[in-house]
Amino acid sequence: MERSSEVTPIPDATAQVAEPWKFCKSSLIGKLRQHLTNSRKRPTMATPCSSGLDVLLNTLQNAGDTESMLNILNVLDELLSAGTDRRIHYLISIGGSEALLTALVSSARCYTPNYTILLPLLHLLAKVGHRDHQIGLKAQKADAVLVVLSLLKQNAKNAQRAAACLWVLRVFCSSVTTAAMLGRNRGLDIVFKLISPHTTKHLRTVKAAVDVFAAMLCSKVNCRTAVAKGYIGDLLKLYEDWHINDAKLENIPIRRALLHCLHSVANSSVGRKTLVAEGGMHLLFQTSQNCLTTKGLESLVEPAVQLMRKCYPKVPLPLTSDKSAYSFPLPGRPVDVWDADLGSQDGGLEDDSDEDTEKEEPDNRDYEDDLETDVNKLRPRPEPDRPLEQLGQYMRLCPELHHDFQDLDSSSEVDESSDEDSSLEGNFSKKIPRGKRSKASKGDSLTPSSPDSPISLELNHGSEEDNRLQTRDLQKHYLNCSRKGLDGHCSMVGRLLENYGTFIPNHDPHLYNATAASTKSIAGYSILAFPDFWGHLPPQGQEPMAKRPPHVQRNKVFEDIQRLLCPEKIINKVVFDMEDPSPQSSYETYPSYLRFFSKFESGNLQKVIQVRSHEYDLILNADVNSSAHYQWFYFEVSGMLAGVPYRFNVINCEKGNSQYNYGMQPVLYSVKEALEGRPQWVRTGSEICYYRNHFCPRRGQSSFYTLTFTVTFCHDDDVCYLAYHYPYTYTTLQTHLKMLEKSVDPHKVFFSHQNLCDTLAGNSCSLVTITACPTSGAWKHLHHLCNRPYVILTARVHPGESNASWVMKGTLEFLCSSDPVAESLREAYIFKIIPMLNPDGVINGNNRCSLNGEDLNRQWLKPDPNFSPTIYHTKGFLYYLNSIGRTPLVFCDYHGHSRKKNVFLYGCSMKETLWQSGSPINTASLKEDPGYRTIAKTLDRIAPAFSLNSCNYMVEKSRASTARVVVWREIGVLRSYTMESTYNGCNQGIYKGLQTGTQEMEEMGMKFSQSLLTLRKNSINYNCRLIHHAPALLDLDDRVLDHKSNNCYEDDEPSCTEEIEYSSCSDMFGANDLDMEVNGNTSSAEEDDEDIDICKNGMRHTDKKSQLLPNFLQQEALETLTIKSGQCNSFNISNGHFC
Repeated sequence: MERSSEVTPIPDATAQVAEPWKFCKSSLIGKLRQHLTNSRKRPTMATPCSSGLDVLLNTLQNAGDTESMLNILNVLDELLSAGTDRRIHYLISIGGSEALLTALVSSARCYTPNYTILLPLLHLLAKVGHRDHQIGLKAQKADAVLVVLSLLKQNAKNAQRAAACLWVLRVFCSSVTTAAMLGRNRGLDIVFKLISPHTTKHLRTVKAAVDVFAAMLCSKVNCRTAVAKGYIGDLLKLYEDWHINDAKLENIPIRRALLHCLHSVANSSVGRKTLVAEGGMHLLFQTSQNCLTTKGLESLVEPAVQLMRKCYPKVPLPLTSDKSAYSFPLPGRPVDVWDADLGSQDGGLEDDSDEDTEKEEPDNRDYEDDLETDVNKLRPRPEPDRPLEQLGQYMRLCPELHHDFQDLDSSSEVDESSDEDSSLEGNFSKKIPRGKRSKASKGDSLTPSSPDSPISLELNHGSEEDNRLQTRDLQKHYLNCSRKGLDGHCSMVGRLLENYGTFIPNHDPHLYNATAASTKSIAGYSILAFPDFWGHLPPQGQEPMAKRPPHVQRNKVFEDIQRLLCPEKIINKVVFDMEDPSPQSSYETYPSYLRFFSKFESGNLQKVIQVRSHEYDLILNADVNSSAHYQWFYFEVSGMLAGVPYRFNVINCEKGNSQYNYGMQPVLYSVKEALEGRPQWVRTGSEICYYRNHFCPRRGQSSFYTLTFTVTFCHDDDVCYLAYHYPYTYTTLQTHLKMLEKSVDPHKVFFSHQNLCDTLAGNSCSLVTITACPTSGAWKHLHHLCNRPYVILTARVHPGESNASWVMKGTLEFLCSSDPVAESLREAYIFKIIPMLNPDGVINGNNRCSLNGEDLNRQWLKPDPNFSPTIYHTKGFLYYLNSIGRTPLVFCDYHGHSRKKNVFLYGCSMKETLWQSGSPINTASLKEDPGYRTIAKTLDRIAPAFSLNSCNYMVEKSRASTARVVVWREIGVLRSYTMESTYNGCNQGIYKGLQTGTQEMEEMGMKFSQSLLTLRKNSINYNCRLIHHAPALLDLDDRVLDHKSNNCYEDDEPSCTEEIEYSSCSDMFGANDLDMEVNGNTSSAEEDDEDIDICKNGMRHTDKKSQLLPNFLQQEALETLTIKSGQCNSFNISNGHFC
């Protein structure tokens, strides 16, 4: 039946209401009927929508009789208690908070306050105010803050009234300035008196007092006052008292509230120091350990752990300086000029201003705020950033356009490495003058003569047992590429390869050794890491992501806290220092610790401190000429015992989260395993987690993060290498390119390896050209070659992203292969590949920057030829191609992503950027080729690791100087991409739950190359082999790869199961929990029984219905409010729902 639009008459049931409540018929009902009846005659629909609540609020503020106010309060409470918070927020939006505050002040200022009205008014104000972010400021404006404080003072001995006042004060303290006002008016003293030691009475009031005290401590001034008056020590004693006497576990909510109060104290440096000085760390640690052994106290452990983490005194890293151990003199700059700006960041480790600032809304700056909305900056601008006459120098980088190919029997004439190998082998000692090497004897053993080489390698020809190589003796010091001791070294390496020879595709240890001699490093590396020299194969099988044990981070934090509480049990011995080799010289005397080493190419480990017998703190080196960018590590460890778990803590990581929290493991290479025929990097480590610690730089305020993992080695006295990800060195690249050049058929493949430019340190930045040789030297075939579009691929601009090099390796090997798709690609394109844009950073173990201390991928707008030569000349080469009418069809920069899974593309789209940013520009009028999505769609069909849903084509302001955006905008390349590859693994398809290995990364490089074929499928030569190998690329296969990326959206990782940060502590419970407490505060007679119920169950789970007035009056009130406007579009009073 449809509801009538006429005014609903008062039900007959109201006549049965008891005599004391008949006032509602003559007062409130009459006003509502008159107002709602008149509202039907109004022509607009908007006004009557809120008329019901308007009547209630207006009547509440102006009512002069107790009965009317009580009825209105009950109606409001009943109405707002049902449904969702939307009703309360609507009430707030039409001035509900102000109306309640006005009524409160008016009622409280009477000569004799009427608590029959004040109590339900306070209850309702607490419920509404908890959801009103501006309630504190509104209360100040209405002069309600001190009024409620006065009521609390007057009713301190009345538990029911005191609790109501406390809840209102608590919501007022959402404003820091309101909390400070309470503090100035002795609010701390008044409230603290209500926090009693362990008791069984008035528990609700005690808990409310603790909550208010915690809320007031959000003001730093109040916190200082609490410290000065000794309240911090008293809070600790109270917590201990409640902990000891709560044997029946009936007071858990109060104990949690006390912890929350201590968290508020710890938000200031003076509070943290006082907590530590008063023995808070010992107390919290002991009580937490007790809670762990008692079922039902789990909820107390986590806040206690977080509090201890927050109070743990910050200490600088045990280094003499924040600066990198390596510095490089830049052209025209003093050596230390890069550190000049750090003084502006100098300051104490704490920020503890005396002034309080108003709490603002959390920074919810959307991603859209970073999107570029200026159309002029989104439109292509092809004008070069340099004179056109300078572009002629790049003509030499296009030998394929000028080669006559008359003698196709000869190899490519651009071959600078044919004579290079012999020269490297004959005279490579001059390249690294600082390399140190002991002389080798003419016998079969090499003996060291300095502390740097404490162990000898012996190859004795005797019995089979004697002829075994002892891996504990295979120290990195003997893979030495200095000229000194060369004869003995070559003899040793030869016998090593003869006895333990292995075949690694596209790798030759002899060639690697010779190539390494020409690699220039700042430290003058003279030692090769065994995995790089020997080579390695992909893992034998796919490795699953590591499962995170429950509470692993908490257990590690407990161990960290014990360092502070029990310093006598900590060894704290430096066992490795890159700048001071003396610690390692004492190993023979004290062989009880592991040995570490990192002074080899791409190595990064600055210092190691032994904490316990099997635990070590590792400190990474900052990027050269920098004091930041800690992530990449690569080091050698030896002297271990098999079967013993060793804990490694990398204590100066910078990023706020890591894939190590989501199943990623570091990689390990065992020399003994390699010599037994298993030369592989494998994922390793257990009990892995990543969290903020208490270490901080000497300058600045932010603390670092700890990556901790445990490794159990399989062999005694092995020599192992640990790395953040599969290493790929500069020398590996150069060796690989030389072997590729020798492997291709010069009659079919045009392979040119050139030097784009020299880096700051004098290393060569390689540029590789790959395309198909013409069928003959005839003009027709040469013309076809010269008209092939260009594809530009770059990688490794960030040295720590070694996965980008493995993807590039897959691309290079595939393009040089005899695969039919590769042949078609060579015939369709000319590939220009710069596989390592930052050789110096890779060589010296940097994570982000080059030797200039800057991120090269932020230099593309105006690259400096002196400080960023590789970027300057890469961009110049792109300008050159653009100037001769050969703008590349595709540009892709290979990267690695440390915080996401899968592989995905970032591209550029003007229309998508403007649309996503909410720009008023009509994007329908803009013309844009949608072809920038073709490659991603193809990869979604053919590449198991690729995630289409993670791709993004927005142009961000913060990325305006990256390669992707600059090449798209300035060079005019529509398909300009960054391809991001995960360090971890995939969460979709056939690789779901698996960590990627080198084989999967190389496969991704191959798949990206294959996807390019779809751009030229209308102009390629089809043959049976091509159709058989690439049906998906040619749209001949409708099958979609089983990774369901079109049906899922998993962008960023979910929140970690354990808190990575500890800087903040949220409210102990939400608005609904407060509602339940308020609803339970109904009568003094019931309070003691309800207190027991609250403490046993954590919170009293009462019905959300109002309990301010008897139930029969509640029914009368609701029936009265069935009166409604027939035109109401927003609010329906009869059923309590918003329309």
